[in-house]
Amino acid sequence: MKVEIDSFSGFRIYPSKGKLFVRGDSKIFRFSTSKSESLFLQRKNPRKIAWTVVYRRLHKKGITEEVAKKRSRKTVKHQRGIVGADLATIIARRNQTAQARSQARQAAITKAKTEKKEKEEKKVKTKAPRAPSGAPKVSRQQMKGTKGGR
Repeated sequence: MKVEIDSFSGFRIYPSKGKLFVRGDSKIFRFSTSKSESLFLQRKNPRKIAWTVVYRRLHKKGITEEVAKKRSRKTVKHQRGIVGADLATIIARRNQTAQARSQARQAAITKAKTEKKEKEEKKVKTKAPRAPSGAPKVSRQQMKGTKGGR
């Protein structure tokens, strides 16, 4: 027993049922009912008519029990070190208490301040002495002799 498919609705057409329509270009169309034939001849789009098989496939109707939902993959988190610190250092810092962190910060600040102070003191000692303050100040233009003496 050969079962045909309706050209418009997509329903099954059993032997001795339905109509056959042959268009001028010799293309064959089969219709199960006059309703589907009429809509085809009116050039209606079966994708827009709710009871057709094409519409139901397009809008995912009535296939929920056949197809299970697709499972999405869960993202896996990886921990790794970054440029300034390796993973062990990062984990150690994360597990530190707030009090220990603030003490370390204070120690680092005092260390930086003392280093800066020592550097400035060293700079002052190595600086060359300037000309005596009693001598008159002479600008560069005056040294060149371009200003004043006409």
